[in-house]
Amino acid sequence: MTTAFDSLDDYIALPRVEALALSPDGRHAVLTVATLNAKKTGYDRALWRIAADGSPGAVRLTRSAKGESAASFTASGDVLFVSARPDGEAGENDPAQLWQLPADGGEARRVTALAGGISGAVAAAASDRLVIAAGLLPSACTLEEDARLRADRTKHKVAAILHDGYPIRYWDHDLGPDEPHLLALDVRGLADPVGSPAAPDAEKDDDEDAAKPYPAHLPRPVDLTPRPGRSADTEGVAISPDGATVVAALKVPRGADVRLRIVAIDVASGRHTPVFDDPAADAEMPVVSNDGRTIAFVRAALQNAAAPSQQELWVAGIDGSDPHRIAADWDRWPSSVAFDLDDTALIVTADQDGRGPVFRIPLDDSGVQQLTADDFTYSNVRVDRTSGELVALRASWMTPLHPVRIDRNGTVIELATPAPIPEVPARMTDVETTAADGARVRGWLLLPQDAAADAPAPLLLWIHGGPLNSWNAWSWRWNPQLAVARGYAVLLPDPALSTGYGLDFIARGWNAWGAAPYTDLMSITDAVVARDDIDETRTAAMGGSFGGYMANWVAGHTDRFRAIVTHASLWALDQFGPTTDFTPYWQSIFTPEAMAEHSPHRHLANITSPMLVVHGDRDYRVPVGEGLRLWSELNAQFAAEDGSMPHRFLYFPDENHWVLKPQHAVVWYETVFAFLAQHVLGEEWQKPKRLG
Repeated sequence: MTTAFDSLDDYIALPRVEALALSPDGRHAVLTVATLNAKKTGYDRALWRIAADGSPGAVRLTRSAKGESAASFTASGDVLFVSARPDGEAGENDPAQLWQLPADGGEARRVTALAGGISGAVAAAASDRLVIAAGLLPSACTLEEDARLRADRTKHKVAAILHDGYPIRYWDHDLGPDEPHLLALDVRGLADPVGSPAAPDAEKDDDEDAAKPYPAHLPRPVDLTPRPGRSADTEGVAISPDGATVVAALKVPRGADVRLRIVAIDVASGRHTPVFDDPAADAEMPVVSNDGRTIAFVRAALQNAAAPSQQELWVAGIDGSDPHRIAADWDRWPSSVAFDLDDTALIVTADQDGRGPVFRIPLDDSGVQQLTADDFTYSNVRVDRTSGELVALRASWMTPLHPVRIDRNGTVIELATPAPIPEVPARMTDVETTAADGARVRGWLLLPQDAAADAPAPLLLWIHGGPLNSWNAWSWRWNPQLAVARGYAVLLPDPALSTGYGLDFIARGWNAWGAAPYTDLMSITDAVVARDDIDETRTAAMGGSFGGYMANWVAGHTDRFRAIVTHASLWALDQFGPTTDFTPYWQSIFTPEAMAEHSPHRHLANITSPMLVVHGDRDYRVPVGEGLRLWSELNAQFAAEDGSMPHRFLYFPDENHWVLKPQHAVVWYETVFAFLAQHVLGEEWQKPKRLG
């Protein structure tokens, strides 16, 4: 059977659904769909409308060279989205702005003209009021002054940033010089002017350093977070149905660290009222009920090295009254929260047993109800405010994200999609074993269709990142279907520290990454290689981020694998902390003794398996210095007199933690599969052609 996974070029060209928004009347959903661009160096994104009742057909709503994303709806049914597309006023190189596509037809129109652009918007359910996230320079007192200061930096080609606080970067980008703000915006009565908007006074045009007025024909944003520092790097923003109150999880400095509190912001006055402010806990992911009277959020005690903190569901009045926990006996971590139609329950998603079901959790603590019971993980769950049914995206390792409707009885109906679900080469089965301490350890095993006792498949152990994570849904970056198409079986286990199995399961690996997580991986690998359709003599291990850390740890503790691929990996666990993008987190979850005890670099001399080291220079979470040090020490330990050794280093100067550019993803897979073919399958080494 030939599929798109047999060819890397065909694979990267598959269209991908990325997000979903539901119209206020529940009749339509808007999907964000990414497609490979003509040069095969990036993805173009467009918005598509589908019927939410399961009717066939999809209509493309937008098309531009810059693409569109972050779709949402106003109360009147207009579609909002973020795009850097030009128009009569915005130029080709201007930053992304908010756009509005009228529900009754017509061209999309630009709604904002912020010099630094915007990053997202949240709309009120019962009014056309919005809250947008945008960056403003700290010295600017007005939008016009922000634009003038930015133009001056651009004119003089100044890229320098002066920091007076921490952090200074995040994942793959530098923070600053602007600061994140929340801005209120009222789009009621927005109308396009007839003809071109009026130009500024002629005498002002002569002064290129003068602050140009914000366009008078656009609604003027109102700053809700003046002088925010980094506090408005929020962990969740919601807006009341009438648009009068914004509820946000804002950061509060805590020495070198931060914590999160829930704040209600009155849009009319700009007044901030703490709703939930616990010095010993983080509070995040706020949502507002449909009647505007109640909020729900997730609370977690501040982390420490002694034990992980539970992610708790809490509710309170929107004024902060009567805060209390619900579902205290439910041992799962919410990944999304919404109010049910009648506000008597929450609709929640969470990892569970290698899946990600949808749950209904009554506010009266009458018992958690699981609404879906399949092998999928659900996201982007939206409550139809007319029927109470749900519209969502779901995915598994056999199926990428696609839209569905979930009836109140749990029946799931697939909706139309412009991104057809591809045929896959694998068959999938659930596997498990019992660890030495009696814990159940499970995972997914993806097998070639023809794997059998007389044709056992070589095995790849793929270790997930996080580590607070689960191998429970499709990944376009680490896709085991590509390995299965090349004859491998792929084991996707959830060892200690994985989510979806309760707090005790996480605690088994807390402050001890090299202990139970490692022995769990070896135990489930033992169970899988005992199968007669697996060739236990041909195995390899690979992982990225935490999975890369664990690949390094595996390399120094066993010789059972013929090859090991370590991507964006931690090597000197006890020393990398000051170079990552947020040091306090690592200092909080480890003791210094545990970081030293569980650092892979201490076991360099025990490495026998050939290693492929992969790192991107723009990785700020696990800085490239980790890969460089690992590579240097492999050379010092194993290089022959002529400088040769079995290890290799694949380096991406312009990639981040994930390697996202399509052409680089192809090179990544080509190199990984060539390395595995050499050491696992016994084939001759073939360097990918585009590596020169």
